Amino acid sequence: MLKGIDPVVTPELLHVLASMGHGDELVLVDRNFPAVSVGRRVVRLDGCDLPRAAQAVLSLFPVDTFVEQPVAAMAMVDTPDVVPEVQEDVFELVEAAEGRAVGVERVERFAFYERARQAFAVVTTSEDRPYGCVLLVKGVVWDPPQE
Repeated sequence: MLKGIDPVVTPELLHVLASMGHGDELVLVDRNFPAVSVGRRVVRLDGCDLPRAAQAVLSLFPVDTFVEQPVAAMAMVDTPDVVPEVQEDVFELVEAAEGRAVGVERVERFAFYERARQAFAVVTTSEDRPYGCVLLVKGVVWDPPQE
């Protein structure tokens, strides 16, 4: 048992998040995403929707400040300019956790799969809304010295 860690964060997820370094990418996906065939490491968060998984991850995960778009999301196939509600929910959580505006890159479906292949890990959820697929770039935890 640990204090202060969201109960959605499993020991496996905690290990993955702690093992990642600056610039590594974490993919959070819905139940339809081909996580096992695409991901190097796959962590399952069964029974958890995408926003809840994102909230838990973001309680521990700093989002990169060195890139313009540290968040990427799968674009819808027929309407790539439409942002699905499930993604909007996650973008709001990212900005709330970071306390700043965060750039989001829209990525074509097959390009998103390729990016997920290169990612540090894929976290699969039970999200049932389509296009519940986002990617987060890990940032730096830094406490400047006190003068």
